[in-house]
Amino acid sequence: MEVYLLVLFAYLLGSVPTGYILGSVAGVDVRTAGSGNVGATNVARVVGKRQGILTLVADIAKGFVPVIFALNIGLAPMATAFVGIAAFLGHLYPVFLRFRGGKGVATALGAFLGLAPWATLVSGGIFALVLLATRVVSLSSMVAAASAPIVFWLFFHSPILTGMSSFIALMIVLRHRGNIQRLLSGTEPRLGTSSSR
Repeated sequence: MEVYLLVLFAYLLGSVPTGYILGSVAGVDVRTAGSGNVGATNVARVVGKRQGILTLVADIAKGFVPVIFALNIGLAPMATAFVGIAAFLGHLYPVFLRFRGGKGVATALGAFLGLAPWATLVSGGIFALVLLATRVVSLSSMVAAASAPIVFWLFFHSPILTGMSSFIALMIVLRHRGNIQRLLSGTEPRLGTSSSR
């Protein structure tokens, strides 16, 4: 029973629309401004850098907190993986926003930090390198997400964690379909620029 309750808690925590809340406080509906995404990048662009940073930290915490709690109470690896996935899916499909949420990168980062901190730091380094080279957040996010299963495997993590990271990586890439189209057309905004998309 505690597994089901924790999975539900993780989903509800993941569903908390931090970016939307901070935008609303500032009088901006982030769903209709910029890219229309409730994540930190769009919040920073259309509301402000401070709100973007707060959104990033809160979205990371949404994945980190339930996973750490699951580890501390000794849940089995499979159950803990489901807790992390539940938090991630909560951000993608939040019940509080009629199941229309963000892309899940920060929440996935939080879950991965709780489960595999050193491997996640390597994927974070890959994100940073791609971002420095391209200044494109979406491309950096997709490359880092796609690298996670490989990095976790190289760090000898369990097949359960590698499988979890593979599912999350696939979902993140799918959520970036619009960004992929703009990357191919050369219209994807770079860091430090604004865009109506």
